[in-house]
Amino acid sequence: MTDQGDIPGKPTSASRTTLSHIMTSHDTNLLGTVHGGVIMKLVDDAAGAVAGRHSGGPAVTASMDEMAFLEPVRVGDLLHVKAQVNWTGRSSMEVGVRVMAERWNESTPATQVGSAYLVFAAVDADGKPRPVPPVVPETERDKRRYQEAQIRRTHRLARRRAIMELRERRVAEGYED
Repeated sequence: MTDQGDIPGKPTSASRTTLSHIMTSHDTNLLGTVHGGVIMKLVDDAAGAVAGRHSGGPAVTASMDEMAFLEPVRVGDLLHVKAQVNWTGRSSMEVGVRVMAERWNESTPATQVGSAYLVFAAVDADGKPRPVPPVVPETERDKRRYQEAQIRRTHRLARRRAIMELRERRVAEGYED
């Protein structure tokens, strides 16, 4: 999709993964439900595994956006954190994550309790950006996710540009932060 030279593309399924974890009392907040930070760490862990698999080496979290908590998670819930690469640039990847929960001792279907989008940068041994293979969407859902990721990227870049322009304007006007 994105021109990355001679690096062959990888299908979405090549790096897709699911991390499962049972929630215990050690994971709770003061309200007795699972702390959002615990869920965010699992999201980052699963996304990092996918980014490393796709890029064939180390990848670091560059940003997390649109982390949505849809339902509370409780002690005894078996959490399934499903992640896949949605889009790739030269050295960056957007990873989409869906968080599902089911009771550990019931046979009811899992329900979606959260979702997030993370951007990872592939790095070499010196911490410098390195090229990543293009992602090859396989299904109609993968193609939709790829297109949506391009929209999110455009918005991220526009937001960053607008903020930098505002800061430069404020400095030019004599304001200090």
